[in-house]
Amino acid sequence: MAREQPGSNGVDLAEAEAFLRLYYAESSGSGLFDARLREVRKQVGNDGTYEHTPGELTFGARVAWRNSSRCIGRLYWQSLRVRDRRHITTAAGIAAEAVSHLREATNSGRIRPTITVFAPARPDQPRGSLTEDGPRIWNEQLIRYAGYRQPDGAVVGDPRYAQFTALARNLGWPGGDGTRFDPLPLIVQLPGRPPAWFPVPADAVLEVPISHPRYDWFAELGLRWHAVPAISNMTLEIGGLRYPCAPFNGWYMGTEIGARNLADSYRYDMLPAIARGLGLDTSDERSLWRDRAVVELNVAVLDSYAKAGVTIADHHTESRHFLSHLRRENKHGRPTPAEWSWIVPPISGATTPVFHRIFHDADLRPNYIHDPIAIELGLGRAPQAAVRSAY
Repeated sequence: MAREQPGSNGVDLAEAEAFLRLYYAESSGSGLFDARLREVRKQVGNDGTYEHTPGELTFGARVAWRNSSRCIGRLYWQSLRVRDRRHITTAAGIAAEAVSHLREATNSGRIRPTITVFAPARPDQPRGSLTEDGPRIWNEQLIRYAGYRQPDGAVVGDPRYAQFTALARNLGWPGGDGTRFDPLPLIVQLPGRPPAWFPVPADAVLEVPISHPRYDWFAELGLRWHAVPAISNMTLEIGGLRYPCAPFNGWYMGTEIGARNLADSYRYDMLPAIARGLGLDTSDERSLWRDRAVVELNVAVLDSYAKAGVTIADHHTESRHFLSHLRRENKHGRPTPAEWSWIVPPISGATTPVFHRIFHDADLRPNYIHDPIAIELGLGRAPQAAVRSAY
């Protein structure tokens, strides 16, 4: 399809038309396509952009989840709750709505897949531009834990976010209680404005203390994790429009916590301590002490969330559900892009049915995408242009 643009800047009309065709093909209002396309062409011709209807926004956000090649939990894409907050124009308002998102998504532990969509970027700005006419939440996720670097170089908390923590402190955040699990503030930036930080209230952060069904000593490790994994630094792309501020969540798969967040050597690095508690020989890799420790950590995570009444999935069940998703999409004649290294779980991969499949990746739209600046911001490695006006 040839690209049609109103000029050198503005929404790509080919992308807009492709999205509208998809939207009307999967809805009951297919006869309205021609009229809607004419309307969009006129809006783009006059303003360089157009505005999604609430129905288009909801459909686009859900299909973006359907197209997310790194997500194993796409069976539930049609259940995504879409909160349209495009009218919010202040950093404080965005932070308040992000907190409301957490409260609604938490749902007393019965996690609800949710996205909150704020204003789109200006189409005449390059992708990932700090000057784009759209807000940003710098955080990788709405809930992440601080990492306090000590004089000796050690980190109390999550080492991955030590630099983000320092950046937040430079912006004026006084820090939390100094524990290993202090929620970071939200950092929000509007175009042409310095970033601002906002605390996440304690009542918006449901946490689960981690214990083990067989080992009483496990609780003495003092571990806990939050209930809602809300990604907040990816851009939602729908029909040529980009929404750089659109936090969204599903629920956790246990391995995300038990095989990565708490286990990775550059994160909480808990496997050596757990191995010692299990009485394993950590001097010899052939004892497979890491393997045994990570399995028990995952048992603890799944059991703890179940006891707390918080939604979580195990990697065996979720792998089967993903194959159900593949069959369902194939029945509808739709492609299902998948990135093998993300779909196969980080432990016991060969024991799950997704390990033995060949997947084909594709960059479909609508979708959720990362841009390089968002990745740097989420780790606290902010380009100087983003923060110079804050000091």
